[in-house]
Amino acid sequence: MSAVIVSGKELASEKRAFIKTEVQKLVADRQTQPGLAVILVGDDPASHSYVRAKQRACEEAGMQCILEHYPETLTEKELLERITFYNQEKTVHGILVQLPLPKHINELAVIERISPEKDVDGFHPVNIGKMMIDQQAFLPCTPYGIVEMIKSLNIPIAGKHVVVIGRSNIVGKPVGQLLLKEDATVTYCHSRTKDLSSITKQADILIAAVGKAKLIGPDYVKEGAIVIDVGVNRLETGKLCGDVDFDTVKEKASYITPVPGGVGPMTITMLLQNTLQSAQKIGRANKTFS
Repeated sequence: MSAVIVSGKELASEKRAFIKTEVQKLVADRQTQPGLAVILVGDDPASHSYVRAKQRACEEAGMQCILEHYPETLTEKELLERITFYNQEKTVHGILVQLPLPKHINELAVIERISPEKDVDGFHPVNIGKMMIDQQAFLPCTPYGIVEMIKSLNIPIAGKHVVVIGRSNIVGKPVGQLLLKEDATVTYCHSRTKDLSSITKQADILIAAVGKAKLIGPDYVKEGAIVIDVGVNRLETGKLCGDVDFDTVKEKASYITPVPGGVGPMTITMLLQNTLQSAQKIGRANKTFS
């Protein structure tokens, strides 16, 4: 029996419709239109594609999206100055600097310059720290989207064994922490893990986030597991695929996400959600103290 395919597109569409309604309410009730500033440095084709998708999603939700595109020669000092400007700009509720950045720019310095109150990517150490101790914070968009996808299945997370393959600061580490908060038992695997398949086969929920095309085959998956594929890899044919060998694993899993059309649409959706929440919070403050 083949797995149920968990469509990120469908879930994202439902959530974006709700977000659009909330944006309309915010504009009508508080004259506040959520605003997102996006800064792109250089001409990486993938980054351009991601930024276009984010800009389109913002506009469809009724949000303002300010896009600034700079050449790769932009200095770190100049980039930090633009971030400082948007930190102080009242019509901007979220700031996103598209990664990766050119090698001469320190990514950590850039992330730390963004105000935690406008860090809608959820990368600032303050937000990561708050997430770790269960305080309210902007959650990293991809992990946030993954948890929402799992919850949409209406299967209890509490008590489940989650195995995360990958330990990046953007996906692997935070998604494990968010699922730990949902009372799952979480195991991390990575490039130094010995006998990887013996661990992954224990997973009730398997999350692959390593960036290696079709690394995870059926021998890595327990019968009936939920498989979430975060990887986006381009084959020599030009076709996109995930870290999971979809065609073989779907015969063993109970639920599986496709690539493309799985986690990706949810990442952008949670970016919109974070931007909306920022605008709602700032809107309340402006209404209270004006």
